[in-house]
Amino acid sequence: MNIIQLLGLAAGSCTTIAFLPQVIKTWKSGSAKDLSLGMFSFFCFGVLLWLIYGVVINDVPVIVANLLTLILASSLLFFKLRFKE
Repeated sequence: MNIIQLLGLAAGSCTTIAFLPQVIKTWKSGSAKDLSLGMFSFFCFGVLLWLIYGVVINDVPVIVANLLTLILASSLLFFKLRFKE
């Protein structure tokens, strides 16, 4: 693994971990009223496209970061749909 890949993994880790507090807060509170359904729908779709791109170019940092981000962002999208206010 080279320095560029490590940089990519570090960047991906930061942007992915940024979602964790929101996922935990939404799960614990049982409320997703302040989350935008449109934003998270488009965001998840965009992250899915980045994941596909990473697979096509075989770039491990892009794949790992976007796979984990997709899981976290999709969980918020799930909560938004499940916790209807």
